[in-house]
Amino acid sequence: MKRRQFMRLAGGGVVAAATAATLGGCSLGTAYPPEAVQAWAGPGAETEPRRRALAYALTAPNPHNRQPWLADLREPGAITLRLDRDRLLPETDPFGRQIVIGQGAFLELLVMALAEQGLRAEVALWPQGELPMALKDWDTRPVARVQLAAGGVRDPLFAQVLRRHTPKVDYDVERPVAEATVRQLLDAIGRPGVRAGGTVESGRLPDLRRLCWESAQVELLTPRTVMESIRLTRVGPQEILRHRDGITVNGAMPRVADALGLFDRTAPPAKGSTAYDQMMGRFEGHSRTAMGFVWLATPGNSRSQQVEAGRAHVRMQLRATELGLGLHPMSQALQEFPEMGPHYTKAHALLLGKPAPKTAADETVQMFSRIGYTTGEIAATPRRPLRDLLVG
Repeated sequence: MKRRQFMRLAGGGVVAAATAATLGGCSLGTAYPPEAVQAWAGPGAETEPRRRALAYALTAPNPHNRQPWLADLREPGAITLRLDRDRLLPETDPFGRQIVIGQGAFLELLVMALAEQGLRAEVALWPQGELPMALKDWDTRPVARVQLAAGGVRDPLFAQVLRRHTPKVDYDVERPVAEATVRQLLDAIGRPGVRAGGTVESGRLPDLRRLCWESAQVELLTPRTVMESIRLTRVGPQEILRHRDGITVNGAMPRVADALGLFDRTAPPAKGSTAYDQMMGRFEGHSRTAMGFVWLATPGNSRSQQVEAGRAHVRMQLRATELGLGLHPMSQALQEFPEMGPHYTKAHALLLGKPAPKTAADETVQMFSRIGYTTGEIAATPRRPLRDLLVG
């Protein structure tokens, strides 16, 4: 028997890496199963206007790729958007703010996809009232009712919907972002009541990069928040295809380890382990290579304002796609769990020059993203099939 090589896994233990004989004829390619990313090919033969529009909307960016949306089609000529309460992030998003922002991104793509078919979307937000702040009090009330009417005006940014991917990679530090490019991003948001800001100033970047890295460490080193991500990690083609959501890991060695039952998902990675070093190195690299930043703020922090921020965010990301630029949310500092408090305060000071909001009537930073150019193509992330989102 050949001598085996060894690797360290999430818990820090040492295990044997599988030999070719153990692997048999299985492939260790890193491409996602085609069916898992089929949504990015468009709606295909889908002809019913509402379903066709929803097939585009489900590609919207959303936290941890939870895809927390449901579409009720039981009323003719209308779409009722609801929240999937089984897809929340109670540790990193304890008030559901990020989840609601994701609803806004979905809604914006839905409106754009209807307009592409000549249909105008008459959107009524929270027709039964806004969701309360406490997750325990959330119910099934709709986020929005969208009434279809004639006369939709096509949006030029729609051409980027199926090309838009979030670049969770290090940026090219040899390629700066021009101030004029930042202005183009800020001009794209098109949502009343949402204020956009951005910078590529060399004097501001170090503090903002440091904010990204230090706040990421808080999330990664707080056991209950990092475990939220670990529980949503999907390893290998079969698991990725089964869930089509969450955090996807398709590298060869994690897949081998998982196949042997040695990929530990019951505890945070131990300091000094390969998994720990890779996890920390990834976020350090993302922070260090940020070539600029953009952010979105609203005058208050109501649920409607959170939706509007989501609509603005996806428009900014579509414009970035059009410009060949990467735009990646690094909003750890905006998370509201207690351990993040000092960084939440610092984020508002650096971005708005104001104290952290104390009430829902105070100006609030809703999104904070790093920008830069990538060195290669960005892969599409898995999406659940349309049928899984439909009610009625």
